[in-house]
Amino acid sequence: MEEARARTAVVPPPPKGGDGLINNRRVLQDIGNRPITRSFRAQLIAKAQEKGVKNVNPVVLPVLEDKVALNRKCVRTQKVVPKKEIEKQTPEDLVIISSDEEEDKSVEGRKEVKTLTSILTARSKAMALGVNIKPKEKIVEIDSADVNDELAVVEYIDDLYKFYKLTEDDSRVHDYMDSQPDINTKMRSILIDWLIDVHRKFELMPETFYLTVNILDRYLSKKIVSRRELQLVGISSMVIASKYEEIWAPQVNDFVCLSDYAYSADQILRMEKAILGKLEWYLTVPTPYVFLSRYIKASVSPDVEMKNMVFFLAELGILHYPTIILYSPSMISAAAVYTARYTLNKIPVWTETLKHHTGHSEEQLRDCAKLLVGLHSNSAESKLQAVYRKFSRPEYGAVALFVPAKSFHSSS
Repeated sequence: MEEARARTAVVPPPPKGGDGLINNRRVLQDIGNRPITRSFRAQLIAKAQEKGVKNVNPVVLPVLEDKVALNRKCVRTQKVVPKKEIEKQTPEDLVIISSDEEEDKSVEGRKEVKTLTSILTARSKAMALGVNIKPKEKIVEIDSADVNDELAVVEYIDDLYKFYKLTEDDSRVHDYMDSQPDINTKMRSILIDWLIDVHRKFELMPETFYLTVNILDRYLSKKIVSRRELQLVGISSMVIASKYEEIWAPQVNDFVCLSDYAYSADQILRMEKAILGKLEWYLTVPTPYVFLSRYIKASVSPDVEMKNMVFFLAELGILHYPTIILYSPSMISAAAVYTARYTLNKIPVWTETLKHHTGHSEEQLRDCAKLLVGLHSNSAESKLQAVYRKFSRPEYGAVALFVPAKSFHSSS
């Protein structure tokens, strides 16, 4: 009995901390410091935003993720950075919000983004400095209309002209007059002037004339010819070119009549054989006409007047011996197109399409074009009138009567 009384008399010791701990807990509950759950945290953020407070971080007290975490006593807290540590942070640890004009250098690999404001500002400055901002001119596809034309060979037309440019030096003549003791440049010009009239009377193709001159010059560069045989070489060269280019070539007897029976048919045929042997039958050559037809097309919708002016200037250049010596066939052709466009006031004079197909810029063509303008200016007073008469006729647009490009001549 005494032991039972003793047991009932024993009073359990008060919890550590006594009533003070209980009072403290009640005080905390009175001021509202209760564990912050997710829902309570969201309420605090919403209230703070309504009051206009930014960058609210209410997670100062322990955050209880959910009821399970509360039962398991898993309390996650967020580290509170003291004020002193914030003041000691280096500039590298701080994120600087830059203005529109400054670039955020803290982010590596960030690409520069041009805003509309910066673009308009740059254009305004360029206009103030007098800089004319123009979009790059596009190259026109000149062969698009011939896609269905099998004869146009659109698939490899560009490769063909690349090959012509590479091989034109093989059939190009250099200064050979020093090796000819009995003839000179004036005699050559007189002969070609006469061949132009013969070509027009027979109504031959333009290709025939340019090939005739090429055969003549190549033979004279390899064989010494007397003054008496020079016209015979010219006639035989046209016979060969006619057989190569024409569907119905003129008869040899027709050339005998035009030469006023200065040579017989047998002499013409023997000279023809001699020329072919000396040239090793190499007749497929890129003459100026090959490039003229391409470069006129690159002018984009050229009119008849433009075509006639180009051929007029080109034939003047072929007639002039120094022109064929100084410049290649492709250069003469490009310069003829450039000079014709300048003479006819075509704007722009030289386009990106022409530059692309010819491979020449305006600066590269100016010297040859200046020479062609001089020939045009002197064509009316020249003793060699075949080209001038031909292109003064109505069927050729009378382009020889046009005023030469004197402004270009003076500006150059």
